[in-house]
Amino acid sequence: MTTPPDDGPVPKAVHAAGAVLWRPASAGGVEVAVVHRPHHGDWSLPKGKVDEGESRARTAVREIAEETGFGAVLGRHVATVRYMVGEDRKVVDYWDARAGAGSFTPNGETDELRWLAPAAAAPLLTYDSDRDVLADFTDAPFPLRTLLLVRHAKAGKRGSHDDDARPLVDAGREQARRLGDLLAAHGVERLYSVGRTRCIQTLEPASHRLGVGIAVDDAFADEAVAADPHRARERLLELAGRDGVAAVCAQGYGIPALVRDLAADPDSDAGPRPGVRSNRRLSDPPSRKGSAWVLSFHGTTLVAADYVRDPAV
Repeated sequence: MTTPPDDGPVPKAVHAAGAVLWRPASAGGVEVAVVHRPHHGDWSLPKGKVDEGESRARTAVREIAEETGFGAVLGRHVATVRYMVGEDRKVVDYWDARAGAGSFTPNGETDELRWLAPAAAAPLLTYDSDRDVLADFTDAPFPLRTLLLVRHAKAGKRGSHDDDARPLVDAGREQARRLGDLLAAHGVERLYSVGRTRCIQTLEPASHRLGVGIAVDDAFADEAVAADPHRARERLLELAGRDGVAAVCAQGYGIPALVRDLAADPDSDAGPRPGVRSNRRLSDPPSRKGSAWVLSFHGTTLVAADYVRDPAV
C-alpha cells in the first residue's frame, strides 16, 4: 500500500465580503462605486475582512459604510472570488448592493471614491478579479426585485404540542436572531408568515428590529402549496412585485416546491430554465431549518436563487 505524498498544510482561509455598490444614473442605467485605497495603491470594489462572529452579509454592509460612507441594501449574490495572499487563501463574496443615504469622506482606508458607468469603471479597476465581478453584475437584467423565502427555525418535537402551536426551542430562537440580521442586510420591509407558531416566531426578531408587522398568509402552508401550487406561485410573485423587499416564512415541503416551480423551464420537463444563477441544484432545492433562499426577479422571471444554509456564516 503506497502512502500519498504530503502536500503540506492546507492554506488558512481568510474570508472577506464586499459588493458592487450601485445607484441609478441621472441619464438612465446605473453607476457603480469604485474606491482608491492608498495603503494598497489600487482601485477596487469596496470590501473587507469578516470579523469574528460576523456573517458575510453583515460584513458587506459594514465595509461598504466604512469605505464609502453609504448605507446599502444587498440584492443577489454576484460572485465568490478566491486567490492567495502570501500563504493564506482569501475568499471574497460579492453582492449587488443598492446605495442608500450617505456621503463619502476620505478616510484611512479609502481616500477617493468615483461613481462611474460600469463601462468606465472596468478599466479603472486594478484587478482582473474585480473586473470579472463587475462583468457578472452587468450581465444580469436591470432592475431586479428581491424576495427572501425563509424556512422556520428549529421547533419543539411533533407530539409535544399541537402541530400548529409548536414553539421554537432555544436553538431555534438563536437561528431566528441570525435570520433577523440577514433580513436587515437585504433591506426587508415586509414580513409574511404561514399561520404556524414556529413560523411566526421565526420572524419576530426581524419584526422587532425592522419595526415591521408580520402578516399571516396561509397560501404558502405545506398543504396549500400541495393542493394548489399555481396559486402559491402567483401569490409569491405578487409579493415580489410590490415595492419594498419582502420575506416569507414557510415550511419544509412548500419552500422546495416553490423554488423548483419558479426555476422550471416551461418548454421542457428536464428541469430548471437555463440561465437561472444559483449556488444549489434547483431540481432538488434544499430547505434546512433556519435557512433562506434569496430570490431575485426581473418582472416575473426568476434570475437568481442564492441558498443561505446558515445566516450566521
